[in-house]
Amino acid sequence: MDILFVVPYAPNLIRTRSHNLIRSLVERGNRVTVLTLWTNETERDDLARLKKRVHQVWALPMPAWRSMWNCLLALPGGRPLQSAYSWQPELISFLNGATQFDVVHVEHLRGSRYGLYFKEQGRWPVVWDSVDCISHLFRQAADSSQNLAGRWRSRFELKRTERYEGWLLRQFDRVLVTSSVDKQALASLSSNGAGQKISVLPNGVDLDYFAPDTVISREKNTIIVSGKMSYHANITMTLYLANEIMPHLWARRPDVKLWIVGKDPSREIRALGENTAVTVTGTVPDLRDYLRRATVAATPIPYGAGIQNKVLEAMACATPVVTTPQAISALDIQPGHDLLVADNPQAFAATLLNLLDNPQQQKKIGQAGRAYIEDKHHWNNIAARLEAIYCETMKTFERA
Repeated sequence: MDILFVVPYAPNLIRTRSHNLIRSLVERGNRVTVLTLWTNETERDDLARLKKRVHQVWALPMPAWRSMWNCLLALPGGRPLQSAYSWQPELISFLNGATQFDVVHVEHLRGSRYGLYFKEQGRWPVVWDSVDCISHLFRQAADSSQNLAGRWRSRFELKRTERYEGWLLRQFDRVLVTSSVDKQALASLSSNGAGQKISVLPNGVDLDYFAPDTVISREKNTIIVSGKMSYHANITMTLYLANEIMPHLWARRPDVKLWIVGKDPSREIRALGENTAVTVTGTVPDLRDYLRRATVAATPIPYGAGIQNKVLEAMACATPVVTTPQAISALDIQPGHDLLVADNPQAFAATLLNLLDNPQQQKKIGQAGRAYIEDKHHWNNIAARLEAIYCETMKTFERA
């Protein structure tokens, strides 16, 4: 197939969904043209590497001032700011005189405006990959986020996003989300059977990249929590772990270390490093080095949407995971076998403590987690499902 893949941020190892879908589609013999934006030289370098994989990359810079200006222009209206944030009309000019594509794939609410443009043109079927139901995420963040800015932003955007996502659902030929939970939440925003357009396409893991390394020894009594540490949901998760769970554990085992690994840690996250038992790394060259050396990965997610990549990546590295029920609601997984689940601070601390004291269980849970990822979240299998969705969408488009 000849695919136009539109993503409003540079696909890379951090933007794992677009990066791996594009890579897997190309490996399966498709011709992929990428239309995207970059915000710094690191992302520009990522795109230079991407050009070696795909048929073509069309990209323009997206400075922060332009995103802020887009949001200011959208502020008086009813559209969510997310839908305006990444709008760069000059990006469309690359398509002047473009050859025929079989299908257009547009990712995220931030990319939806580009998808609407292609629908207006009426030349190709458009698949909108919502990824998550953003209003579902905002609804949880408005009540539970420990980051004041994130809570205020979520409350401001919530009603706008609910209306807009419900409307968008009726505009595209097919809509994708990562989980059945998000499908249900998105479908509830619209009527007239628009929810029938939604297909679940889960996230996967690059199993060659995120893999165990038997040469590296795990450090005893070390817990890792990872993620982009400027994101409100990750801030809330990490503060919950450090302030409400770890004190129960440290009361019994003051020697346990906590690694907080992720880029752009907020002021609240940096402050946690004042505790000598806590290390806040900021950006690291390679997350795998930490996942492979930690004893346990903790992901006490109080709220969220879609599939949590941080859980999948830790499991792929055979690092045993302790998490909350919210984190596995989108997974077809066996708690107690593939990972461990606890739903309050005392239970979470007790589960971590028991696991730290039992090396045999650590190995057993880690190996089971890796086997689960190999079975359920291989990107090649997910790309095959996406190809089938493209074909179904193209047939429907031709009959219309």
